[in-house]
Amino acid sequence: WLIVPLKIRLDRLHEVLQAAIGWTNSHLWEIRIGDLGWGPADPDGLFGDGPLDARKTTLQQALTQTGAKRFTYLYDFGDGWSHTVKLDKFETLPAGVDATFLVYAKGPCPPEDCGGPFGYTDLIDALSDPAHESHHDAFDILGARFNPNADPTHDCRAAVERTASRWIRKPRKPR
Repeated sequence: WLIVPLKIRLDRLHEVLQAAIGWTNSHLWEIRIGDLGWGPADPDGLFGDGPLDARKTTLQQALTQTGAKRFTYLYDFGDGWSHTVKLDKFETLPAGVDATFLVYAKGPCPPEDCGGPFGYTDLIDALSDPAHESHHDAFDILGARFNPNADPTHDCRAAVERTASRWIRKPRKPR
């Protein structure tokens, strides 16, 4: 469960989602709302009719434009991570409050490049069965301390706060 301001730019929303999930922002991504998609800037036009520049649209603008109450966050097109993000409530915050906060996270982050949802499921199955032919590989990939039931809230909350703190404007010193 994540709280973000409606005025957050979509590129920054992507960074917050990366921090909340625990990934490293090392793959292409896209936020799809209705029939529209936003992603990284493509100044050279290498991707042809690719997504719109996420730096130029806020979540509020995208929602107003599409009328949506949910969107899809796509990450690592090769592995095929697709997340449906449901917008739960809209609340007015006090003036001057620009909240970006992770309330709760469930389950540990799947590692990058693990083969997407199906590859991750296979890793968990192999890790939990010492007789599985890929048990040692899964152990190497996930690590000795991996716990599929761990609560990552504390670490992910700290990552979200670090990410969001980069955008807080510092008060100007008088001249």
